[in-house]
Amino acid sequence: MKKTALVIMAAGIGSRFGKGIKQLAKVGPSGEIIMDYSIHDALEAGFNKVVFIIRRDIEEEFRSIIGNRIEKITEVEYVYQDINDLPEGFVCPADRTKPWGTGHAVLAAKKVIQEPFIVINADDYYGKEAFVKIHDYLVEEKPAGNKMDICMAGFILENTLSDNGGVTRGVCALDENKNLMSVTETYNIQKTPEGPASVDEETGEKTMLDSQTLVSMNMWGLTPEFLEVLEKGFAEFLAEVKPGEIKKEYLLPAVVDQMIKENKAEVAVLKTHDTWFGVTYQEDKEKVMESFKELVKKGVYKEQLFS
Repeated sequence: MKKTALVIMAAGIGSRFGKGIKQLAKVGPSGEIIMDYSIHDALEAGFNKVVFIIRRDIEEEFRSIIGNRIEKITEVEYVYQDINDLPEGFVCPADRTKPWGTGHAVLAAKKVIQEPFIVINADDYYGKEAFVKIHDYLVEEKPAGNKMDICMAGFILENTLSDNGGVTRGVCALDENKNLMSVTETYNIQKTPEGPASVDEETGEKTMLDSQTLVSMNMWGLTPEFLEVLEKGFAEFLAEVKPGEIKKEYLLPAVVDQMIKENKAEVAVLKTHDTWFGVTYQEDKEKVMESFKELVKKGVYKEQLFS
């Protein structure tokens, strides 16, 4: 079996979830956290290694709640996202506390990734379909070409919204071959009586969105060569950060978008019909718990997930 890795970004601070580490919130009937379900679905799809991207300050709690259990069923690596982990010649501004973003997070895994891999957020439930589609795409033999051949899961926008506030989604534009042409980070997307809309937080002005449009949920199928691009791009990103830009982030969708524009990558968008849910807000937790109970009742998962 070809080696493939599941890379989980779990270093986010999670300020919108209130107190506590939202990635470690217990939501399953037997105390499972969302990551348990993602790992279960990834292993079932054929992935055979897990890489956790965490912060050092949550390591002890992280290992006790999930890491030590997962180590018993598959190969596990830990890597650490640290705002001071920068290329030679760069120093983190003294007033910066925000992590450098998803591109920097995945770059932290460079030393432990030698195989094709899928990247996901720790606090998002993706469903089973996308893991199968991305795994199959990554292990498929493809003719050599001039462009990097990567993929992403495309979720239907109306399946990815929260009842409790706005969310950020990467809105995708596709060509006739269902390849990604661009991905646009779109903020504060809310459910409204007229349909999904990006709402300006200051003016309240709504930009209506097609409920069926495909969006990125930061679920990418990538290759080890992509990490070389990330590394080079991060140094270029830092060189352009101006004094005072203490919240500017190096984001995976922006890196992919740039590669497409430069004709360096072809990104297959693999449509998934599963419904997302996650704990973006504290109020989301109860609905997520109910959703997992329902999935267990339907037989999608066992009550004790890894039994």
